[in-house]
Order: sequence, then C-alpha cells, then structure tokens
Amino acid sequence: MSIKEQMEQIYRDVALQDIPWNNEAAPDVLVGAVTSRATDRSKVIELGCGAGNNVLGLSRLGFDVTGVDIAENAIAVAQAAAQKARLACRFVAADVLGDLGALAGPYDLAYDWELLHHIFPEDREQYVRNVWRLLDARGWYLSVCFAEDDPQFGGAGKYRKTPIGTELYFSSEREIETLVSQLFTIEELKTIDLRARRGSHRAIYLLARKRTS
Repeated sequence: MSIKEQMEQIYRDVALQDIPWNNEAAPDVLVGAVTSRATDRSKVIELGCGAGNNVLGLSRLGFDVTGVDIAENAIAVAQAAAQKARLACRFVAADVLGDLGALAGPYDLAYDWELLHHIFPEDREQYVRNVWRLLDARGWYLSVCFAEDDPQFGGAGKYRKTPIGTELYFSSEREIETLVSQLFTIEELKTIDLRARRGSHRAIYLLARKRTS
C-alpha cells in the first residue's frame, strides 16, 4: 500500500481523536518559531498538514496560511474545519514530492511538523528541493521530525512500525544537516523533547534560511 493509500484510509476510517499525530492545538514550539520569524503579512505553508489543526491555529493568529497534504480525505476534513471556524486559510491536496508549481508562492516560511519521518532517505533530497523552490529569496524553513534516540515504537532501528500501521524513519542531527546544508543556512539544529498525546518524543528541530548563492 502506498503512503497516499495508507493516509487516505487513515483519514477515512480512523476517528480523528485516535490518529496519534492529530493534536487539536498548534504546538507551542511551532507557534513560537513562526511568530518570531514571520509577521501578520507573511505567507506561510505547512507541508503535510493532515486535518489542518496547525494551519487553523496560525490562521487565528493572523498569518496567511496554506496547508498541503497528500490525502484528499485529510484535506476535506481541514476544509470543513476552516469553513466552520470562518477562517480564510487554504488547503490543497498534493504530493510534496511532486510538482508543487501550482501553489501560490513564494512563501516567507515553510514548515513540516512530524512529516519528515514519513519521507525516507531516498526521497528527501527531492523534497528539500521542493521546499527551497516554494520559498521567497530569504525565506525560512522549519522542520521537526523524530530523532533516532527516541524511545518510541521499539526504541531501536532507523525504520520502525507504529501501532497504526505506518512506517517511520528516525533521523540523526548529522543526517538533517547534510540534507539541508547545500540549499539552506542552518540557524538552529538541535534535539528536543517534544510533548505528544501519549508521553513525549525525542525530535530533531531544524530552523534554516534559504540560500540563493
């Protein structure tokens, strides 16, 4: 089953409260990073937005936010939530590894929150190039993904299966540095404790700025 098929099935068949990564409120770490690097006139994009909770939270703070997800079922949930809340954010169903030229960029800040561990090493260079193309000349990129020393899902191995059936790749700081350093200037790269719905995760936090030369 492809990642798209898997995610379509999850957002069709699993209640939102039972999807492990579906947090109702945007995390403080995310909100703090965005508000310190963007203004209320900034265009922000989330790659891998799921049911759109982070996008809705940032939209309430005044940002011009777009959410992208591979699962059309997730986008339908996000659009319904935005309509109910009367928020002007946008949601687009698209593969973040594909052609994102139709998105209305450039963006001042792009972020992925707990997405990169769903993208395996052989696809990551293409993904980071896509992020780079979406950004304004001095745009920011924020990423948070699970670290290889995270104790969850068996606590060992780069590839791990989750109870919900997804397979994740657990990264090191060195891998993330190597991945982004040719296209971005890294401002922060560190391992943090990330609060989860059940316990916490060790996660790699990256904040970087687009390089144009």
